[in-house]
Amino acid sequence: MTALLAAQLALAAAYAGVQWTVRVLVYPQFTAVPADAWPAFHDGHSRRVARVVGPLFAGQTVTTGWLLLELPSGAPRAAVLAGAACLGTVLCITALIAVPQHRRLGRGFDAAAHRRLLHADSVRVLAATGSVLAAGWAALG
Repeated sequence: MTALLAAQLALAAAYAGVQWTVRVLVYPQFTAVPADAWPAFHDGHSRRVARVVGPLFAGQTVTTGWLLLELPSGAPRAAVLAGAACLGTVLCITALIAVPQHRRLGRGFDAAAHRRLLHADSVRVLAATGSVLAAGWAALG
């Protein structure tokens, strides 16, 4: 396994772990936050989670791009393409659905926005898990 494939696998696994934690533990608890505490809570959550997922998104984008340009010997191209598709799904769902719902929630808790966020996050969990599987496939060739 090359260092690049190992980095891709580590980044994908780290992001998937964060995504599963957010989906299963963090987002469901949003409904328990009192209305008067909501704005500060949501703002803090958004800032802290961005500090974690931002570097993971950047790292995965760099390693995925590099793998697409320079496929290591023995790594299946289909695995790299599958990983790229999973990452693309995560990034699109984040930009097109999760971020707009967080903006809505930033103005005050909104049950409909929260439901949409949970649905979008379920897709991100599946795509993030797919990224780990694809990275493992690529690494093991």
